[in-house]
Amino acid sequence: MQLLLGFLLALLIAFLAYKARSLNKSGAVAAAITGTIIFGVGGWQWAVLLLTFFITSSALSRAFKKRKAKLEEKFSKGHERDAGQVFGNGGIATLFAALHYFYPTEVWVWVAFAASLAAVNADTWATELGVLNPNPPRMITNLTKVVEKGTSGGISLVGTLASLAGSALIALLASLLTDNWSLFPVVTVSGLAGSLFDSFLGGTVQAMYYCPKDNKETEKHPLHTCGTQTVHIRGWAWLDNDWVNFSCGAFGVIVGLLMLYFV
Repeated sequence: MQLLLGFLLALLIAFLAYKARSLNKSGAVAAAITGTIIFGVGGWQWAVLLLTFFITSSALSRAFKKRKAKLEEKFSKGHERDAGQVFGNGGIATLFAALHYFYPTEVWVWVAFAASLAAVNADTWATELGVLNPNPPRMITNLTKVVEKGTSGGISLVGTLASLAGSALIALLASLLTDNWSLFPVVTVSGLAGSLFDSFLGGTVQAMYYCPKDNKETEKHPLHTCGTQTVHIRGWAWLDNDWVNFSCGAFGVIVGLLMLYFV
């Protein structure tokens, strides 16, 4: 019965998100799948964390549109999330929600689930709010190198604080829902670490391209915003932004579990 209710709730939310243009068709299908597992197996507490990530990230992606308009040429995708983005951000969380069925009383499963969502939420908040930083960001691999806003691997004070806030929000709810406040620093630090790891990958091995017409570095491929064919200039060709987001959540889990058992 819980799985059926989870499926119906996930289907409803995916449909509403599709109508609101927060998801495209493939994204809605992927959201229905991940939502069914998380809502149906995990229950309402797990649903709260997922919905918090989805609602806040969708809202922030639509905020400050004028400031972000010039940055669209750099990002591989827009605010309508597709299946790759849904699985990239929620795949790790879905895995641990499924594991909850086999380990219903183990705290590490909940910590891993919360840490993965804290990481992707932190990364999303940093990306969406980092644009508000008055000064251009600096490359995470070389904090003296100034780069354009929206550049993969670029970090700023506002973006980092936003990342911390996004992670702390998930950590707050994860602690509140289990009445276990020792989890708050674990999940918060895990989320922030995952977000910074995302930036590190973006500045080192993520696939990046170049538009010869606009003379711009971008994540877009095969075509830039202007319609020109982009050229691969660095990084691993297979490591697109969806895989970087997946790695962000996975790194958050690793840090969370290490802190849980050793700190």
